Amino acid sequence: MENKYFNQALSDFVNDVAYGGAVRHMADLGYTVRQIVDALDFPAPTARVGAIVWRRYLEQGIILLERPEQSPAVRKVSYVKEYGKYGSVHFRQVVEEVECTNKEYYPCDFGRKRYQDGGAFQKELECLEDGDREYILGLPWPLETAYHIADARMGRIMGKLGRGQQE
Repeated sequence: MENKYFNQALSDFVNDVAYGGAVRHMADLGYTVRQIVDALDFPAPTARVGAIVWRRYLEQGIILLERPEQSPAVRKVSYVKEYGKYGSVHFRQVVEEVECTNKEYYPCDFGRKRYQDGGAFQKELECLEDGDREYILGLPWPLETAYHIADARMGRIMGKLGRGQQE
């Protein structure tokens, strides 16, 4: 059992070193999971890329797992490049608390709908543009309601799905 956890942790570490930074950078630029996988010069599992993007969105406060008024602050993680005594490069993690109460969020129950009836969920998403559909399908939405920041992309998606109300 311990060997299984070690192997999983080692695999996560190796993959993060290999392409984690590139995936996070492209996610910050607004790429969908499918676009990120296609842009990489080496094969990367779509599910693993989706998990990295999901974690990034949670870290940045783009997606919340609790109602926005119940999670008053989000930990925003960034890295600062520093030089050591002999010129060696080090990266230091900087964590800052960011208030998210003044931002608007859309409640998203895509995970529940996807796992209850995948066919009906796919039909519901047919009204979306290809890029917006890829965005929704590429992320590993949880079964409970998640909250996505009300940016232009999510506003367009929710408008076409007929769920334009924000929280």
